[in-house]
Parts: sequence; structure tokens; C-alpha cells
Amino acid sequence: MPLFSTFAIYFIIWWLTLFAVLPLGLRTQAEEKDVVPGSVESAPARFRAGRVFLLTTVFAAIIHLAWYIVSVRLGYGIDSIPQFAPKFY
Repeated sequence: MPLFSTFAIYFIIWWLTLFAVLPLGLRTQAEEKDVVPGSVESAPARFRAGRVFLLTTVFAAIIHLAWYIVSVRLGYGIDSIPQFAPKFY
């Protein structure tokens, strides 16, 4: 598989993982009882971007490694999925 395709798939996995990691460990301003005037109560009290990006990178690397092993090394792909649905053509 070309190197660019591997990086593209990693980027897609990283981006999807980012949205799964964002709410982990989040404390809202309402929970901290320190609501800044002009903001909503559900806004983060302290957004830790470095922590979020680090967790996203680690989780995405694990998911990407699993995908790489199953897809490239073991040879399973989209054609390996059995066709149970009837063909309507």
C-alpha cells in the first residue's frame, strides 16, 4: 500500500478519534461553579488541548495499527465481507 494512503487513513482515524476523546475528563463551568459572564454553563472550565491531542494521537495509533494488521498483513478487506443481502439487479 502506498505511504500516502496509509497517512491518509491515519488522518481520517485521528480526526474521528478526536471527537470521541474531546468529552473525556471534561469539567464544565457549571460543575466548577465558575461561569464566565457571556458564556454558556456547559462550556469547558479549562480546555486542555495538549492532553486531548496526545490522547487522540495514542488512541488513533492503536486503532490504525489494528487496521493495518487486519487489512494489510492478514489480507482482509471489503471483499472479505460475506454477501448476505439478495442482489436486486
